[in-house]
Amino acid sequence: MNLRIRPREEPEINLTSLIDVVLLLLVFFMVSTSFLKATELRLELPRAEAAPREEPPEELEIIVTASGDYFVNGRELVNRRADTLRRAVEQVAGERRELPVTIRADGRTAHQSVVTAMDVAGRIGFRQILIATVDEAGGE
Repeated sequence: MNLRIRPREEPEINLTSLIDVVLLLLVFFMVSTSFLKATELRLELPRAEAAPREEPPEELEIIVTASGDYFVNGRELVNRRADTLRRAVEQVAGERRELPVTIRADGRTAHQSVVTAMDVAGRIGFRQILIATVDEAGGE
């Protein structure tokens, strides 16, 4: 009877055959795959042409001073009443209600004067009303 313990052999995995199989699969797929342009987009970019320049749109400007006086496109009105402002705006704008209206007010202007100018422009039918303030140094 042999009672000696035999040394155990460590099992090992032979990767050589596995690498060969993976390499063969890679070659097979590379050869059998067809590289086609399945999708293409054809773009036609616009060409620049000499188009006539359009005049910049006119603007209706209402200036409200610190004392509450109104100027419409640089012309001073005779009084501070809303109906005078309305007639002046209608005269300058005519039937063009798409013009942008800019209301420029001094920082010390009474709030009511600016609201009156906004109300007159809105009631006439203007939809683009911009408000700007002017500081004491004269900048916007």
